[in-house]
Amino acid sequence: MIKNIKSIIGISALSAVLLSSCDLERLPLDGPSAETFPANMQEAELGLLGAYKSLTLLDASSTPIWHVMDNITDIGYARPGNNYTSPITSSITTDNALATKPWGAHYKTIGRVHDVLDKLAEIQQTMSEADYKRIDGELRFIRAYCYSQLIELYGDVPLLTTSLQLGEDLPARTSKQEVEQFIIDEITAIAENLPVSQTNIKSSRASRIAAYMLKARVALYSKQYKLAAETAKIAIDLSDGVHSLTAFDSSIEYANKNHDAGEPEVSNIFGHQGFSSSKEWIWIAEYNGSISDNVHNQLYYMSSRLGKGVCYWGPTQNLMDSFQDIEGNYITESSIYEPQKPFENRDPRLDLYTVRPHSRFMGFQFEPNSSFPKVNNYWPMINGSASEPTAQTNADATNAYRSFSGYLWRKHTDLTDFQTTSVSGFSDLDIGIFRYAELLLIYAEAKIEDNSIDGSVYDAINQIRQRAMMPEIPQGLSQQELRTALRYERKIELANDGLRWYDLRRWGIAQDVMNGYIYLNRLANDWSATAVIRVDENANPVYNHDIAIKSFGTQEVVFKTNKDEYWPISSQEIDANKNLKQNPGY
Repeated sequence: MIKNIKSIIGISALSAVLLSSCDLERLPLDGPSAETFPANMQEAELGLLGAYKSLTLLDASSTPIWHVMDNITDIGYARPGNNYTSPITSSITTDNALATKPWGAHYKTIGRVHDVLDKLAEIQQTMSEADYKRIDGELRFIRAYCYSQLIELYGDVPLLTTSLQLGEDLPARTSKQEVEQFIIDEITAIAENLPVSQTNIKSSRASRIAAYMLKARVALYSKQYKLAAETAKIAIDLSDGVHSLTAFDSSIEYANKNHDAGEPEVSNIFGHQGFSSSKEWIWIAEYNGSISDNVHNQLYYMSSRLGKGVCYWGPTQNLMDSFQDIEGNYITESSIYEPQKPFENRDPRLDLYTVRPHSRFMGFQFEPNSSFPKVNNYWPMINGSASEPTAQTNADATNAYRSFSGYLWRKHTDLTDFQTTSVSGFSDLDIGIFRYAELLLIYAEAKIEDNSIDGSVYDAINQIRQRAMMPEIPQGLSQQELRTALRYERKIELANDGLRWYDLRRWGIAQDVMNGYIYLNRLANDWSATAVIRVDENANPVYNHDIAIKSFGTQEVVFKTNKDEYWPISSQEIDANKNLKQNPGY
């Protein structure tokens, strides 16, 4: 593998821009030259698109990285194996593909940005001032986003603002705090040069709103709460008439009901329809099946066995027990929760975002328990060929590689992909990066942590709860009570969006949450009301382990402080650059 810091010197502009494996000899004589690229605005735009496409290439198990990260936390679980079990057992190594891949991928994208950005001023006369500022702003936005990911995963990282030249010393690591300030300063410099929105192209390009959201997220993560609140407010105000929460479609009626009622779907937000028309998306990673290497096989890895998938990822029992009841109470405090019917009278997002026993998923009754040798196949009804479901042998209970947690993710799947997604079928379902719901929660959290609490905090949280048909949080809460309410909403609303890994670390609770056990219910057993003792101030269920293990399987988890806050740098990178120092503990 090419050493990725070095590769910033030599990444071919042609490969970044033309997005193919063609070499120079096979290009038309009037095509772009690596020595002169970019020579005009058209080539600069091509290079910019190459940088955007580069973001889509970071995956694990053919799943875009955003939908992998929650499955190495307390709320999601991956099929057991070195790449996904070692990160949650403090046994990750310097050659672990999941841990080391983002370093190379993000620096490759930064290199593609520099291929264009380094020469952009030289061709400024070929474009209008507005176009120059926009292209410059989009490139710097992409670079800032990559650095925002790098510092959260690895801490201190080399900060490169131009391509390295041959013979130039390879860089040492820059402090995380300095990189955070660089990102904030960059966004401050370029935000007003970007269009307010780019919804005309499915929000796949950077906008002014996206830029301010990135700045607000970085400020929040770096505990600059006043700045985060102020910046998020700018983005919210700019979003007026442009971005808003999208109401769940009528299938929310099937939440809290069983498979015979219907199949809950959230494709009008998280599916093909949503990425085309939902106002909720501020910035997305766009995939296109007609472009080489611009698809993924996420649905295959997320789907049930009957749904042509391999059940690779799924929610944990810990997440399922976190959902409140429909009256806004945790299950340990609820008067309407029944352990014998645990999926009734719950926050509708339990059924909208996850798949649990007795529900319908991908057109089939989902039952991981072997007491269901046959299940209903609803496809004859969906296709209009019959008025009743047919019986189907239940592979979701018998396959050796069925769901390892007992649950699956519904969020970020689309029923329309069912016919094409399989072992050899890929999807070009887009992936959301910035969503209006997260923006509201960034604002609310920043205001809470700054202790500048007012009605706008309640409004931001309640907008999300109202959309889910959940009761509003009561007025007059203390800072700690609001913090708990906020952390519940981030855990539930942003589940499987890829942010939980970061939340556990920045809140300083990873050493508590990720030490001990996470609980799994692969056999879909019933459980006792006393399995969960309480739900704590961070919206995390606390278990009576001796009772819980009578029903649930377990995965022991280990988090070592001063080590597992960050991932290791690849040993190949350390070998290639003697100025790099490894993270502690590796």
